[in-house]
Amino acid sequence: MSVRVKICGVTRPQDAEAAVRLGADMVGLNFYRNSARYVGSRVARELARAIPDPVWRVGVFVNATRQEIEELRAAVGLTAIQLHGDEPPEMIRNWPCPVIRAVRLKGPADVDQVLAGEDPDYVLCEGQAGGGYGGGGETFDWSWASGVPVGRLIVAGGLEPGNVAEAVRTLRPFAVDVASGVESSAGFKDVTKMRELIQNAKAA
Repeated sequence: MSVRVKICGVTRPQDAEAAVRLGADMVGLNFYRNSARYVGSRVARELARAIPDPVWRVGVFVNATRQEIEELRAAVGLTAIQLHGDEPPEMIRNWPCPVIRAVRLKGPADVDQVLAGEDPDYVLCEGQAGGGYGGGGETFDWSWASGVPVGRLIVAGGLEPGNVAEAVRTLRPFAVDVASGVESSAGFKDVTKMRELIQNAKAA
C-alpha cells in the first residue's frame, strides 16, 4: 500500500473537502490555542462533516487535559488524537482511538527515548521548529527516524511537493504529515500544492 498522507492544520471546510477529494488519508484539526491554525469546537465540527470515513479526523493537542481531549474527541468525532506537547507517558495510554506522539528531533536518541518510555500507536517525527510545538516547517536528518518501526512512523517537518517523494523513498513510513508546505498562508491550503504533494508522495 502506498504511503498515507495527512494534511494538517485545516481551518476551512473547503480545504478539508479539497484534501479528501485529492486523496488525503488523514486531516488534522489543531486545538492548540497559540497556533495560527487553531480551531475551536464549533468550527471543528463543521470541518469534521467535510471529512467522511475512512479518512481520519485527527485532533492535534498540546498539553491539554485528558478531559479536554475526551470532550473534543466525542463532540467532533475524532478518529485519532495527536499529542504534540510535553505530555507525560501516562497520557498515551487508555484511549479508545489511535494515539500519535509527536517528537521534535535533535538526534536519533530522541526516538529511542520515546520508544523506551512510551508506547504510542504512531510516532510523528519532526524538526525542532525553533523549540516550538510544530508548524515551523523545520526539516531534520531523516536517518534519525529510522529507529521507529515503519508501520508506526509518521514523517513531518518541512515537507513540501518537492521533497516529499525523497522522504518516502528514504524511510518508507506509514504516513507523511504536512501543514505549511501546502499553504498559501497559515491555515489556508493551496489546492495545487496539496494535489502535487499527495501525488508525489503516493507515487514514490
